Amino acid sequence: MCINNKMKKIIPIIAGICLVLLSACESQTTTATTSSVAKLSAFSFAKNDSMPGLASAVFTIDERLDTGLVWNKDSMLFGTRLDKVVPKFTFAATPASAFLTLPDTTCPVTGFDTLDFTRLPIYITIRSSDRTTTKVYEIKPTVHQVNPDLYEWTRLTSAVYPSDDSEQRVVEHGDDFVMLVSNGFELHVYRSADGITWTDEGEPAGLPAGTKVRQIISDGTTLYYAQENTVYTSTDATSWVALPAGYPVVTMLLYWNGEVWALVENDGYELAVWNGLSLELTGLRPSGEFPVSDFASVCFHSASGRERAMIIGGFARNGRSLNTRWNFEYTEYLDPGKGEYRIEEFSIDRPQFTSLTGISVISYNDQLQLFGGVDADMHYFGRDILLSDNEGLTWAPADTAFNRLPEAYQARQKQTAIVRDNYIYLFGGQDRTHTYSDVYRGKLNSIDWVK
Repeated sequence: MCINNKMKKIIPIIAGICLVLLSACESQTTTATTSSVAKLSAFSFAKNDSMPGLASAVFTIDERLDTGLVWNKDSMLFGTRLDKVVPKFTFAATPASAFLTLPDTTCPVTGFDTLDFTRLPIYITIRSSDRTTTKVYEIKPTVHQVNPDLYEWTRLTSAVYPSDDSEQRVVEHGDDFVMLVSNGFELHVYRSADGITWTDEGEPAGLPAGTKVRQIISDGTTLYYAQENTVYTSTDATSWVALPAGYPVVTMLLYWNGEVWALVENDGYELAVWNGLSLELTGLRPSGEFPVSDFASVCFHSASGRERAMIIGGFARNGRSLNTRWNFEYTEYLDPGKGEYRIEEFSIDRPQFTSLTGISVISYNDQLQLFGGVDADMHYFGRDILLSDNEGLTWAPADTAFNRLPEAYQARQKQTAIVRDNYIYLFGGQDRTHTYSDVYRGKLNSIDWVK
């Protein structure tokens, strides 16, 4: 039961009468034990089935010189209601009195009353049984103020460079993002540490005419591009060195499991890895149509802890738009270093995945997330995001109530998606009439919360 300020003066009188009567009763049966301790040793909320997580909240009690503090280090789940809760108190010693002070309300502590803990400040005042000590604690329960399942997006810059008919590719180089741009006649390099401020580093030297920037890949310190029988490398994105490939290169694929991978021609398609001087054959041969351009690649760890990668969609050499999902997997056996690579095409058994080119795929929040792209009829996929919870076997649209791109973000293809420090970065892309060089950054609110 709570009472207002007008009745506060009556509380000491009633409490005193009750204590006198209690003392009289005790004197007839036993000797009363008193204590000078006025201390709170534990605080919690009673379980409420309609409010999951309420009773599991862990509160810390800080003993301070004046007013102590009761608080929960880990905020309760977003949406947890505190307007009707039953507080539970444990005292170091039985007090003579204990009451809660809420705004305009005073409540004796019973352990059974339902109270509104949304109105702050809230205090508990404890008086020791010998009435020599009084201690006050402030109670500050906290609830997450953001929805943990919501993705928050921000546009970092509207344009890295003036709009034209160019294509771009963004790769990571050290701690920077590097954007390589080609308008069909000349190349350009832009660099940024944060996606907001970009430096124009001019034209790169050493790349061949007709360089397809979307086929440039990075291992974090070195950039790679291949054309015909030559592999071009650069450690700064502006100066490139040509090296013999060893085999005719169809396209550079991805950097995965510590190796730079390429698709080469060797009596048909075969996968090869870069050894620092040339490409070495792996013996892995795709058994069906394999993309040569405008595909997406993503690397991740499987649920079983294996290194995996996937090449998704793109164009075959004959120009056909593909719905293929090529799965790469590395299995480590008992002997250290004696692992085995495998390649498998998932779309043989799961053909419902639509043909898509110009997409981007990332691994984020234990899911694969797919952005943008066009189908075989050049219809833009839209602004919806596709998710896979089973490592690329099946896909479904994200719940747009929680995971959707900003309204200003136009449907497009050939954008770049990169994950860094638990943020998703989306760079540029193009639609039927416009080339974008904007940068967006998104994050799941709870991605770095303690779980």
